[in-house]
Amino acid sequence: MQKVFRYNQRPIAARIAVSCQEITVRQQNNNSGREVSRALSVVPSIRDASPLWRHCRLAIAVAAFVAAPWPVHAQSTGATLAECREIASDRDRLACFDRLTGRAAGAPSSAAPSATPTATPSAPELAAAGAAPAKAATSILGTSWGLDPGSDRYAIGFYNSNYLLPVRYTDRVNNRPFSPLFAAAGTPSQTLDDLEAKFQLSFKARLWATDDRRWSLWGAYTQQNQWQVYNDGISRPFRETNYKPEIFATYRPDLTFAGLDLKVLHAGYTHQSNGRADPLSRSWDRLFVEAGLENGNFAMTARAWHRIKESAATDDNPDITDYLGYGELNALYRWRGNSFGVMGRGNLGTGKGAVQASWFSRPLFGPFRGYVQLFSGYGESMIDYNWNQTTVGIGFALNDGF
Repeated sequence: MQKVFRYNQRPIAARIAVSCQEITVRQQNNNSGREVSRALSVVPSIRDASPLWRHCRLAIAVAAFVAAPWPVHAQSTGATLAECREIASDRDRLACFDRLTGRAAGAPSSAAPSATPTATPSAPELAAAGAAPAKAATSILGTSWGLDPGSDRYAIGFYNSNYLLPVRYTDRVNNRPFSPLFAAAGTPSQTLDDLEAKFQLSFKARLWATDDRRWSLWGAYTQQNQWQVYNDGISRPFRETNYKPEIFATYRPDLTFAGLDLKVLHAGYTHQSNGRADPLSRSWDRLFVEAGLENGNFAMTARAWHRIKESAATDDNPDITDYLGYGELNALYRWRGNSFGVMGRGNLGTGKGAVQASWFSRPLFGPFRGYVQLFSGYGESMIDYNWNQTTVGIGFALNDGF
């Protein structure tokens, strides 16, 4: 029998030499149960041809097991099925099984496709397979504030909107603050034009950040100008210039609130003034907190402030909160390259406040976009904090303020 019968081209006698202990180890390490079952299917022929069957049934299992092709990779790595099952990464676990079975990496499977739905591969798995993952939605506030851990630690960028309105019209010209100047100079009062230019510059810089960008420290500066550029009767002066430096800390909470993602929280200090002497001087200092929320193409910020009181002798505008209130809401919606913004603020106790609506077009040339601004209420500028007017301006903008 030893000279005649062969299984997988290996003699039965050679197979019997393997011990039961070795069989157990190989069964655990090499998942060769299929080879054992296949070998046992030929048991009748072995049993009829050899008296070994009557003496030791284990000899058949030994023969079948030794006849199985042993994977070279399994022998070299020494890994076990149990160890492979404990690997958390799908890709690494599959590679471990491939090594145990001797299947070459990247070799196509000969098994028929399964009808069972499979889980959607993760982005790293898609990248490893050479397939591009689906593009993730861009976060408006995440991009603006560099919330991603891979963002520039010391970023410099736009803050509020940067724009130029060559044409800005008001329905009520505010001549009142300038009348004392003309009287002191002994000259007739001059009437300001209802048509002027308006522009704003605003940027921010990150001064410090943690490695994960969860905490940051920022400095910001905004300057707004009203320019009587068409008023040649009084030498085209700048009617008003407002300066607003800020410093604040930023925190990324990663929370969801009322269907909106709470992306960022700010807390800090801001100073705003027009840098003028009496009787045109206007200024105030505030502590503020602000929350930034978003959902897809929609984003909004809610800011509340507390005015730092000044002494009566130095306060140029003690009633400013009666007109500008204690907080401000800003919202923005982006649609097909356009941006639509709205701002609201006020004092519920006095019923005074302001609203502003903005439209930013798609880029028209380079980074410049068409811009239309509509404002109604109090406080379009510091000099006008207690002056109610409606203005409309048309021009260009570099960014939409988010």
